[in-house]
Amino acid sequence: MTLTEKQIISFDQDGYLILRNLFSQKEITVLQTEAARIAKLDTEGIIKENKTSTPKIMLRMHDPESPTTSPAYVMAARLPRVLGAAQQVLRTRDLYLHHSKINIKGAIEGSVWPWHQDFGQWKLDGILEPNLVTFMIMLDEATELGGCLHFQPGSHRLGRIDPQWDQSTAYNFYSTPTEDIKRALKQGRKPVAITGCPGDAVLFHCNLLHSSGQNLSAEDRRQVYFCYNPTNNRPREVDNPRPEYARSTNWEPVQLEENASLLGSKI
Repeated sequence: MTLTEKQIISFDQDGYLILRNLFSQKEITVLQTEAARIAKLDTEGIIKENKTSTPKIMLRMHDPESPTTSPAYVMAARLPRVLGAAQQVLRTRDLYLHHSKINIKGAIEGSVWPWHQDFGQWKLDGILEPNLVTFMIMLDEATELGGCLHFQPGSHRLGRIDPQWDQSTAYNFYSTPTEDIKRALKQGRKPVAITGCPGDAVLFHCNLLHSSGQNLSAEDRRQVYFCYNPTNNRPREVDNPRPEYARSTNWEPVQLEENASLLGSKI
């Protein structure tokens, strides 16, 4: 898949790009099956909700050296429609994966992700430039009732906002301070609900403000994230770095697999 000039301009202006029906139902079934298998593992790269055995986040599926590795996800991260799209908007072919993850909103109990910018944390990982993108794939229907993502279009142009340490969720991380969010929402464009169906995908900028609410529906909601960074933007050394499952130290470029197929990946 090759993005059009119009799509690239839209990404640059809005900070995100929605790609409908990018994966077939058979391909999504492969990824769903692997997500269910990984969820049963007991390893540090899987963080669970406080009051349930349902994971909130599962990390590092793309790495063959990881206990959560999956051939299907290794292959997905190399597909032209995934990696190729990231290469186009970042204007370079030399990208590595800063991390990969599956976010899960368990039915009823799936908790919120407060407003934040991904680069709020990633700069603290030692990355100098806000030149990363995330490619997200929907494994289940994403609805507002089910706690879908919300983006503020164009907010990536605000630059990085100094984050605050947030312990309100099972996976503690750096979120954007409340007063900064209020100011951005009042002065900027109206947030957009990122709803969709299994097989839809979204590409978004590392400084884009985004959040998601609690899953109030009866169905789990799972989404896959591949976070790409140019190899020349790899992290500097920092004190007390995050674990390998959250901050990769494998900075080799991901190789594009022109003829790759998820349906042929060995599981």
